[in-house]
Amino acid sequence: MASIRRTLSPLYQDRSYHIGVASAQAHKLFSTNNNSGKYSSLTSTSAVSAAFVYIRRKGFRRSFYRCMIFFILGLLLGVFPSGHVDNEINKHDFSFEMKPPHVNVQLDTKGNFALSAVSLGVEKTTPQLDRLSRFDYVERKQVIVITPTYNRALQAYFLNRLGQVLRLVQPPLLWIVVEMTSASAETAEILRKTGVMYRHLVCVNKNNTNVKDRGVHQRNAGLEHIERHRLDGIVYFADDDNVYSLELFESLRNISRFGTWPVAMLAQSKNKAILEGPVCNASQVIGWHTNEKSKKLRRFHVDMSGFAFNSTILWDPRRWKRPFSNPIRQLDTVKEGFQETTFIEQVVEDESQMESVPPSCSRILNWHLHLDAHGLVYPRGWLLQKNLEVVQLIR
Repeated sequence: MASIRRTLSPLYQDRSYHIGVASAQAHKLFSTNNNSGKYSSLTSTSAVSAAFVYIRRKGFRRSFYRCMIFFILGLLLGVFPSGHVDNEINKHDFSFEMKPPHVNVQLDTKGNFALSAVSLGVEKTTPQLDRLSRFDYVERKQVIVITPTYNRALQAYFLNRLGQVLRLVQPPLLWIVVEMTSASAETAEILRKTGVMYRHLVCVNKNNTNVKDRGVHQRNAGLEHIERHRLDGIVYFADDDNVYSLELFESLRNISRFGTWPVAMLAQSKNKAILEGPVCNASQVIGWHTNEKSKKLRRFHVDMSGFAFNSTILWDPRRWKRPFSNPIRQLDTVKEGFQETTFIEQVVEDESQMESVPPSCSRILNWHLHLDAHGLVYPRGWLLQKNLEVVQLIR
């Protein structure tokens, strides 16, 4: 009898009721016999199974409704985007301008009207967009400036003045500063503060005290550094005691092989100004300015700061078809005043391989004034250890 009642139990015939109804009916059917343990265990098991069935059905419905809500929300966001649309491209890249059709009417041999090709007047414009023009990028040659320097009273003033000029030059620019025997901390500090890309070199194993020989060896150290590292650019010897215009460094980038220009300088007597350098006709060098009789024996009458050349001449002789491959250096065995001409003779053959800077040599771009003060005492570190005494005049 227990098995028959279990089969005919209404819990297994209808499962579409709620949890409360199912538990009430099960309790009502099996509560008549409280002495049987089988009926009490059957009642609790049936109620729990009915509750799980309802929870599964209800959970599936909730998940289905949530998925539908998110699907509809994503569909609406895709149809109506909230982002910013750049209309500038649509206006400029394609422009369709409606014009009245062009009709060419002609008369044939029989006097009838004949129509030629008809243009619909739809024009398509596609402007060319250059990304580089947006950044105003201009490719420039590198300027390599070699400056020999040594300890003296006005060294800090000269280096700071030249560094501020080079700071205004458009990059790329490399400033090679060469010292004798050792690199001083004061010079390194000045170079760091200028904001110019620099290389601080030392001319080793050269303990010459002669100013002429010292400058020659320092410039040769800079040339050796360029040749070893194959630096590409325009090489210029800029002494720290000269005065330079900003236009000079910008004009150096126009040099192809070798460029030269006149330099204004004070005579040794300091009572007159002289001009030394080329005489130009347009971009050609046709002669030289010279005012001293002792320098008439020179092949090229030019100051050390009055010429510049392409650095590839130092390390790529095949490009310039040089007849010899010896390193190009300044000579310390020649007399003073002949270092320039002996060096230029290694770079070019004659004036036909030279270029005038600027065209026709129409302007003076730098000055050699010989303003170095030899009588001043050089303070260590460019600092005065004691303050200057103040004398108060009592009337």
